[in-house]
Amino acid sequence: MDDVKAIADLVKKEFGEKILSIDEFRGEFNLSVDADSISQVCQFLRDNPDTKFNFLAALTAVDFWPEEPRFRVVYELYSQENMLNLGLRVLVPGEDPNIPSIESVYPNANWHEREVYDMFGITFEGHSDLRRILMPHDWEGHPLRKDYPLGYEEVQFSFNFDEIDQRKRYARE
Repeated sequence: MDDVKAIADLVKKEFGEKILSIDEFRGEFNLSVDADSISQVCQFLRDNPDTKFNFLAALTAVDFWPEEPRFRVVYELYSQENMLNLGLRVLVPGEDPNIPSIESVYPNANWHEREVYDMFGITFEGHSDLRRILMPHDWEGHPLRKDYPLGYEEVQFSFNFDEIDQRKRYARE
């Protein structure tokens, strides 16, 4: 198939209620998928001869705090043969956020899922090596969550130079 709308309809027909919605914006299609079915939907899209989405182009998350469900995990699939893009979206609750891993379907999801785990704290069940990838292993919290405390350093200008200069750590001889 060379039509993303037809592919979206095929997936909806195959998975029924597991596809929560099909959204189209400016010619791009996104399927909202039930969290428990994400790996089966990805497997279908990769292996079906009519779809052939053989490449996971991106995997990330969005935090909608304080709304519930809090997180949306975003998958962008690409069919190299058909030159088509298809987005998958999975809603994840803020309390105990976890979702099945798709690493067995798309091996490159390994690092993407680790990054989402590190930055948002979403656990991918069945992942082979789920640990921090960007932050130090002893870091507390998840920096891309909207409720993560912001740290800042006061900017030094001419009017506050002496005050800030006294607080700076310099190498002392």
